[in-house]
Formats: sequence, structure tokens, C-alpha cells
Amino acid sequence: MKQSNFCGRTRREFLWQTGAGFTSLGLTGLMSQDGFLSRQTVAADGHTAWRNPQSARPSHFAPKAKRVIFLYMYGGPSHIDTFDHKPSMKGMDGQTIEVKTFGRGGHRNQGRIVEPRWNFGQYGECGKWVSDLFPHLAGCVDDIAFIHSMTADSPIHGSAMLMMNSGRVLSGHPALGSWVNYGLGSVNENLPGFVVMLDPRGGPISGAKNWSSGYMPASFQGTVMRSAGTPILDLNRPAALTDSAQRRILDTLQSYNEQHLASRTDNSHLEARIASYELAYRMQSEAPEAVDISQETKDTQDLYGLNAPTTSTFGRQCLLARRLVERGVRFVQIYSGGAHNDDNWDAHKNMEQNHNLHAAETDLPIAGLINDLRQRSLLDETLIVWGGEFGRQPTAEYAKGSGRDHNSYGFTMWMAGGGIRGGTSIGTTDELGSAAVDDVFHVKHVHATVLHQLGIMPDNLTYFFGGLENRLVGVEGAKPIWKIIT
Repeated sequence: MKQSNFCGRTRREFLWQTGAGFTSLGLTGLMSQDGFLSRQTVAADGHTAWRNPQSARPSHFAPKAKRVIFLYMYGGPSHIDTFDHKPSMKGMDGQTIEVKTFGRGGHRNQGRIVEPRWNFGQYGECGKWVSDLFPHLAGCVDDIAFIHSMTADSPIHGSAMLMMNSGRVLSGHPALGSWVNYGLGSVNENLPGFVVMLDPRGGPISGAKNWSSGYMPASFQGTVMRSAGTPILDLNRPAALTDSAQRRILDTLQSYNEQHLASRTDNSHLEARIASYELAYRMQSEAPEAVDISQETKDTQDLYGLNAPTTSTFGRQCLLARRLVERGVRFVQIYSGGAHNDDNWDAHKNMEQNHNLHAAETDLPIAGLINDLRQRSLLDETLIVWGGEFGRQPTAEYAKGSGRDHNSYGFTMWMAGGGIRGGTSIGTTDELGSAAVDDVFHVKHVHATVLHQLGIMPDNLTYFFGGLENRLVGVEGAKPIWKIIT
């Protein structure tokens, strides 16, 4: 090959040395797996054939669910204004009572009652009480199991979100979606195993820590997908290369493989990076089709509210979630609410204005998702989880107004599909909704339930790091919520 004038090196040497050689690793890994290059990529022991960490793996037992859609209501929706009916609070508005609360305003022993601002009605064969905030979702209650006695460790957004997403109040631990893909791998290696869709108003507090893979390889972290424009960034193909340029690249990769990879016996630190490059390459062919909602009928788009300004954004995300899970994506998380204050469910000042907005944005799309999955015979194998990082207090945060502070002592979450017993309500809070008092559950019980429905034994899914066999459910473990499981 003709010599260049760059330090007396050939173009081939310049290419494979650029960026410490990482410019060619992704394609090298692909070609090795396809048999194009002469030597097979090996694991860290130098002998065992390397296996893509996203390859599908068997579950511990036959699963009820194959995939998860987590509808995350960022900011903390008020349970007593949505699904936890408290009729005894009617007529108490403005009364000062003795009640222990703990939120961003600290510990308090009394407060001014803010009675629920919406009426409740009974729906479905189960007769579930649901707020007027959710007229469409109310029609799906026979598919839903409500858990009214949830608790968490922190009433502060950042740590509470990390708890809900990773089981810890401190950062650095893998998210639930990362654990799921670590345990089961992907059934479609051409798409991410863990997808996150954020509210266009902004990301949640703590940012990417909420979908980080923590101490696991980067290949298990969440891939952020946008709800408008190009859903997945950096997938556009570059301009077509000339034949001679393609030949030079192949020559470069062949040389790199022969001179470097063949001489390495410990390439474990390269495996995750190679897998990431491979995924990006494969996604260029499959992801554009997966996110092309123009293929959906008008009736389907109307089902999700795509043609109404209020519901179009969240509706599009729910529809994308359905398209992704039916193509093999294991875990999709959608955030309702972003940034700060009333841009999310964090109703500190005006409960009516805040919850009217966010419920209107999500009610129809969520009902559409449940009904669409059922019509396509996907609901039985798709586990839907709904909830925020905590609930809200029964008392006002300020001297005036209807805003409520955070409440981690008792709140509501719900699940549907994926082997969940629909038309069920378990656990209770006290008559004001200030704390869970019966069948009390913790965030870790939700995590254990998700893993169990996917065929994973929560206490047996471990990752060795820092001298410990780490678990999503912690060293003390947690049991699934058996009462909501079929």
C-alpha cells in the first residue's frame, strides 16, 4: 500500500491506531462472529468462545411474562386523589388535625386537611373505586391489580427515584431493566434490551443514574429513545463509501485482527465496548422499522390518542412501547412528567391544576395500551407496572392552596397483564391515606414480583461486585406479592 507522509506510517497503521484502535473494534467483532476473519473472538480466559452478553438465556422457571412496560409517573401522584378512595375525608377540608408526616418540609405532627378534589365512582365487575381523573383507565380495572400499601425509604425525589429504579437510595447500582436483561438476555439482538422514553419537558432528577447499568457492563444500560423527531440518535447511515475506501477499511480490520486481537489472551475489558458497537450497527437496519408508527392504522393511532394535542406525546410513547416489546425488547420504561415542579406530578401548590394536566395526558394512552395489547394477545405475556417514587400527604404543604408534600409512608402502585390477577385490590392505608397499615409492601416487593413473573428467582439473581454477591432485592431478599399473582 502506498506510504503516506503522516509520520512515515501507512494509512492502515494510522486508521487502526486512531483512538487507541477502538475505531475498528465493533466491526471486527461482527466480522469475527460471521466467520469473515480467521480467528474467533474469545473470552477473558483466552480459550472459551466469546458470547454476546445480550444473548438470550433461560429463565429459572416457566415465566408468566416475557417483557415489561414500566409507566413511571415522575414526581409522585397523589394516591388519595387517584385510586385510593377515602370517603371519610369528604367534609374535612381545611380542618387542622394531628397526623405524622415526613416530606421535603421535614417531620410534622399536624396539618391542614386537603380533601380529595375529584369524585370517585365504581367500575368493572370488581367494583373498583377510581377517581374521575381516569375515565378511560377506569374501564380497564378488571385487568389491573392495585397495591394500596406501598412504602419506600425516602421522601426525597432523587433518592426515592433511585430506590424505585435500582432498589437503592444511593447511585451506582444497576436499574431494574439492567437486571432483567442481565438475567434473561435479549430475544432480539438487533434492538436494545432496555429502552427509556423521557418526557420532552425534561429528564428526571438524577438523570441517567435512573437507567444506568451501575457496576454491570455498559451493554445492559438503558437506551434513551425520543418521542419526536429521530427516536434513536446516531443511527443515520453515513454517506456511501467508495469501493476503494471499503477495501481499505477491510484491509485495516484484517491487519488489526491479525496483529493485535490474535495476540491478546485477556480482552474482557473490550467485550462490552465491542457489543455496544455491534448493537449500534445492527440497529441501523431494524430500529427505523420498529419506530415507524405510520404503519399503524388510524384506528390504532386514535386508540392511543395520537391525534389529540393533549395525549399525542405520551400516546406515541405507549404505541412505540407496544411495537418494541412485540419485536423482542425486554424492558421499556416511559416517563410521564419531566424537569421540575408542575412539569411533572409534583403537586406542591395546586393539586387540581397539576393532576388535571398529567392525568389528561396519560389516561387515554394507558387505556389504549392495555386494550391494544389485549387485542393482539400480548397482554398475558406483557407485565405493565404503573407508579411514581412515592405518594402525597393528606394535608396541605403551605398555609394556603391545595398542594401536598411527598409521602413515602403509604402510596399506590398497580400492575396488569403478565400473570397478574386483574380486578384485585390489596393493602390499605389509614382513613386519611397518610400511612400504610395493612399488608404493607416495600419497593423491593415490586421488584421481586417483576422478576418472578419473568421466571427469575429474585434471591438467585446475583452479580458479584465489590466482594459481594449483589442482588436487586438486597442481601436480605424480598418475596413477590403473591396475592396479585395468578
